[in-house]
Amino acid sequence: MNNNPEENIFAEERKQMIVELINRQIKTTVAALCEKFSVSPATIRNDLRELELAGLLKRTHGGAMSNKKASFELNSYQKEVENIEQKVAIGKAAMNYVQDGDIIAIDTGTTTLEFAKQLADKKNITVVTNDLKIALHLEENSQMDVVLTGGAVRRNFHSTIGLIALNSLKELSVDRSFIAANGVEVRRGITTPNIEQAQVKERLVEFADEVILLADSTKLGKASFAKFADLKEIDHIITDSDAPEEIVAEIESKGISVEIA
Repeated sequence: MNNNPEENIFAEERKQMIVELINRQIKTTVAALCEKFSVSPATIRNDLRELELAGLLKRTHGGAMSNKKASFELNSYQKEVENIEQKVAIGKAAMNYVQDGDIIAIDTGTTTLEFAKQLADKKNITVVTNDLKIALHLEENSQMDVVLTGGAVRRNFHSTIGLIALNSLKELSVDRSFIAANGVEVRRGITTPNIEQAQVKERLVEFADEVILLADSTKLGKASFAKFADLKEIDHIITDSDAPEEIVAEIESKGISVEIA
């Protein structure tokens, strides 16, 4: 077992890059991956085995191919046209968790953007966000104070990530965080495809007194690449009326409040 933290971090980054590469190329070989990452065939085979067990790719003889499951992430522009009615309904329901005078955090995402659009009439609200589009909307359409995290801009996802983003959140705390996710699964927790995005989401969960997860029904029962929270760290989940009853019941059995918008 590898106990070197830096090597463990590199291994996780390598596996994420493998998934992203296979999703772009559809398939690849062990030999090609060995050359790209300068590691042994045994290391690559172990990576592929773990990624297949996580449902992120399909191994083939001598390589692997994409299955375009939870690892594949639409960019923000593609997401905006998906399940829009459900996202608007979830955003409106989330307003019940905001009180005048609150300090809240809003995670990047198209569902959280629909939530942010509902905030204009609230008074004395301070919003912390890592989403450029949310910050711009609130700056143009409300009188609230907006704190935008620094950091590297994740291209096509209009959000900030990386060490600067994490450091800008380090000394802050908020009343409530409104979080987005790509996967919500009882055993695997709350997940997203990108490691650096997951690190920021993890901080947004940690620094809040209360955490509200906004996730449309397509996210329930699925797991993505990078975990950023256990289910027990979430106080409330707001989803839509297409949510499978059995999955909702399983989540509620763990003591998590689920609201259907």
